[in-house]
Amino acid sequence: MGLALLAAEETRFVLPDKIELVWGSIAFLILFVFLAKKAFPAINKMLAERSAKIREGLERSEEAKVEAERLLDQYRRQLDEARGDAQKIIEEAKRTAESLRQDLVANAEREAQEIVTRARTDVAGEADRAKQALRAELASLSLDLATRVIERELAQPESARQFVERTIAELAATGNGGGNGSRS
Repeated sequence: MGLALLAAEETRFVLPDKIELVWGSIAFLILFVFLAKKAFPAINKMLAERSAKIREGLERSEEAKVEAERLLDQYRRQLDEARGDAQKIIEEAKRTAESLRQDLVANAEREAQEIVTRARTDVAGEADRAKQALRAELASLSLDLATRVIERELAQPESARQFVERTIAELAATGNGGGNGSRS
């Protein structure tokens, strides 16, 4: 029987006494009013402050993110501008170097042409001086020859004639005489 009694008690509900139920309900209402007046507003205020702080933090982080993106875009533009400026500087340096090279080549060619012109002028001057010296020597030799011919003719008319004929024959043989081969 003990088991049957225990099983019967478990199936019954345990209900408090009616007075305990009234006093418990009054205590619950007092506690609820106290919590509603004091604790819930403080908790709600704390939750609202916490929510505001979180919202402010999110707003600041969003602003920081926007600012970071703006700065990143600005740095990228500056980097692109710097790259463009560097490219322009490189191109300008290449153009300047090419211009300098062309100027140096032109100057070198001009100086070489001047040297060649001076050398040709010097050679032409030397050739003229050599021709003049040769003419002077030829004139001197011609005078010597004429003097000898005259001296021989005056000294020995017959040997002078032979000398002149021999000279004319030699000149005719070399093609410079253009003589007619007649004797006088």
